[in-house]
Amino acid sequence: MRRVLSGFLAGFLGVACAATATAAFAQGKPPLKLGGVLDMSGLYADITGPGAEMAAKMAAEDFGGEVLGRKIEILAADHLNKADLAANITRDMIDNQGVEMIYDVAASATALAAGEIAKARNKIIMFSGPGSIRLSNEACGPYTVHYVFDTYSQANVTGLAAVKRGLDSWFFITADYAFGHDLEKDTVNVVQKSGGKVLGDVRHPLNSSDFSSYLLQAQASKAKVIGLANAGGDTINTIKQAAEFGIMKGGQKISPLLAFITDIDGVGLDTAQGLLLAEAFYWDLNDDTRAFSKRFMERVGRVPGAAQAGVYSSVTHYLKAVKAAGTTDAAAVMKIMKETPINDMFAKNGRIREDGRMVHDMYLFEVKKPQESKGRWDDYKLLATIPGDEAFQPLSESRCPLVKK
Repeated sequence: MRRVLSGFLAGFLGVACAATATAAFAQGKPPLKLGGVLDMSGLYADITGPGAEMAAKMAAEDFGGEVLGRKIEILAADHLNKADLAANITRDMIDNQGVEMIYDVAASATALAAGEIAKARNKIIMFSGPGSIRLSNEACGPYTVHYVFDTYSQANVTGLAAVKRGLDSWFFITADYAFGHDLEKDTVNVVQKSGGKVLGDVRHPLNSSDFSSYLLQAQASKAKVIGLANAGGDTINTIKQAAEFGIMKGGQKISPLLAFITDIDGVGLDTAQGLLLAEAFYWDLNDDTRAFSKRFMERVGRVPGAAQAGVYSSVTHYLKAVKAAGTTDAAAVMKIMKETPINDMFAKNGRIREDGRMVHDMYLFEVKKPQESKGRWDDYKLLATIPGDEAFQPLSESRCPLVKK
């Protein structure tokens, strides 16, 4: 009997030891860390920020929480809209925290700084929040993806539509940093190519509170359109103060060249009605966008903007590529990401080009009148769907050194 018990215990202990060893091996695999370098507290916090972090977490959860036997861990840090801080955070995430991919990086100056760090370390970086066209031109890299929108697409969709409607004279109020400069420049090109003219411009510091002097100059120009080459809180404040000056009632059209659903909500339909704007995503576009947005809203308390939806899509696309490649090696993963079409609630038949630009449809919307809206967030009327090949900069115009001509 003792021999039987002894044999049983030995067998049991052997199985237990094997199970423990297997568990220890699984636990020994480091987590796959993805790092968000975000504006968590500043003027872009609503359009990226905590919502972008949540979108990344939702993507990881929906993927099953692990890939290649490694738990997926989502990190996020606040860059405070400072380029040097964004660079330091990116460096620390990659060098010290073992982050394999950087996502979002709201704002262009911070994205350009973070992009250089990721490029030097051969790490994948996927931009959702920033808009500067430089990210897929001069600052492009073999592992850089510009996912949601850029200054070229925003200018092309909004500017072209406005000039076609007879709104052919423009004055620009521009945020004085990389994104604002690029957005104004790209819109000027579209307006002039379409037969319109630019009557002037003025630049304001980032995160301004008083736009009165800029608006008075725009009003005095008699331009049919006042183009706002800014974003976030700056856009909201400009539109609100333009309404206080009676600019829209005086017949001039305000055109925010980059606006998100949260901006329109912040302004209110009474003030924002009739605005023309380009967007990469709208929560109420179809059944897929509504289903994702319902889940997002349950967690965040508001519908997702384009950048946040783009984070979910880009993180999912990355994780699928990691699984297919069987490795996190940047070259192998990027090869699959560029070969694989993107079909989800954000994009249909989207694709990543050699310059890192993710090409997808863009949309032209008009903001509804209050009486047309069924409730909060029901803000847009779809005017046109612009195919990606028409919305984004053609490769023939690219200044990315990776593009073969």
